[in-house]
Amino acid sequence: MINEEIRDPQVRVIDENGTQLGIMAIADAQKLAYQKDLDLVKISPNSNPPVCKLMNYGKYRFEMIKREKEQKKNQKVIEVKETRLSATIDTHDMEVKAKATRKFLQDGNKVKVSIRFRGRQITHGDIGEEVMDKFYEMLSDCAVKEKAPKQEGRNMLMVLAPKN
Repeated sequence: MINEEIRDPQVRVIDENGTQLGIMAIADAQKLAYQKDLDLVKISPNSNPPVCKLMNYGKYRFEMIKREKEQKKNQKVIEVKETRLSATIDTHDMEVKAKATRKFLQDGNKVKVSIRFRGRQITHGDIGEEVMDKFYEMLSDCAVKEKAPKQEGRNMLMVLAPKN
């Protein structure tokens, strides 16, 4: 809340340099802000009496927005990439998939490894688990199992995260 929006009868006032001016009536505080060509901004509404500061509110908002943008820019969004295998995959094909998955992990992304069982393959979930284990062994130097292989319907899923 700023200026006339503040409805408390008394407030503790801090000037633009951070010096406490003490407790005063809201009308006096607003008059002081007007004389200095600044805004009266309520900083701590829950304290008794509420704390208000004299500042240039437009400049303050601009700096806050700028700071938020900077923090957003420095944030790394972790994506979840997907690698699909089959229960009957050959070793060379698995090595090629592992190489691509290694790149995803080195970029800092998580990887969801999935096997889709077709037809009668679904009765042999152990084969799919063996394929997943071999695939993980190829990547064990740069990956950690975040979620172990688990069969859900026709699919078997495993989630790998990059090692720190």
